Amino acid sequence: MSRLAAVLLLCAACAAPAPLGRVKHIVFVTGDEEYRSEEGMPMLARILADRHGFTCTVLYSIHRATGEIHPDTRDNIPGLEALGKADLLVLFTRFRELPDDQMKHIADYVRSGRPIIALRTSTHAFAYRKGSRSAYAAMSWDAPDGGFGKQVLGETWVAHHGAHGSQSTRGVIASDHPVVRGCEDIWGPSDVYAVRKLPDDAQALVMGQVVAGMKPTDKPVDGAKNDPMMPIAWIRTRPSRVFVTTMGASQDFLSEGLRRLLVNACTWAVGLDVPARANVDIVGTYEPAPFGFGGYRKGVKP
Repeated sequence: MSRLAAVLLLCAACAAPAPLGRVKHIVFVTGDEEYRSEEGMPMLARILADRHGFTCTVLYSIHRATGEIHPDTRDNIPGLEALGKADLLVLFTRFRELPDDQMKHIADYVRSGRPIIALRTSTHAFAYRKGSRSAYAAMSWDAPDGGFGKQVLGETWVAHHGAHGSQSTRGVIASDHPVVRGCEDIWGPSDVYAVRKLPDDAQALVMGQVVAGMKPTDKPVDGAKNDPMMPIAWIRTRPSRVFVTTMGASQDFLSEGLRRLLVNACTWAVGLDVPARANVDIVGTYEPAPFGFGGYRKGVKP
């Protein structure tokens, strides 16, 4: 499978036998300039389809002139009408300012009360310029009420808590919720995000230990950064099931524990039973690029 396949339509009927997904349809909406969501999300979609029987569609930011996958294009994600019949939205975008005819599909999905999975920069998924006349400007990350991030997910963009690019993240399980089953080893090179305060109806599942270096064997930092630790994965259940993680860089998904956390979250979100230890073996090869602005794989068309 190409890591950058533009749209994955992976039929449960065509996949290896797997009972979980049955007829559930997951739509992945990607588009960030830094963390390679265009690489990590198709890999995760393939696991969910081939190992667990879900139908998965992956959408990308597309350059209007070239038709190529182009994470720096903030105003064009074709195919969002697929959300109309989706059972689950998996969102991984950053500072998108989509035209109203595209954004309407996302807003309609959110209003429908169906479940949402959101990764890393999705706390600041949308950014509308001041004075915007868009009907959806209130979803901007910097809206007075925190926009989509704060109101739907539970937090908007705050700051880097760990040192970006030099301090990594170790996940510390903080709950016995089914979503964390089998997730005893979570680590990734992306840093811990700051979270001011989760809403009262949110439940923290995993806390983020700030690690002093960029290797999983490095020690946690001493002092206030880990006392207390920031939540890096949480759920909300009103009005819909929502799972959020501030991890999610493409290299983070080399962690089996993190892959299992996301597969579990998708399973829980659509109302299915989470297995004791979900199969999260990577399908094919997966060689993610390091996070950073620029440097994404260019010239790839749908």
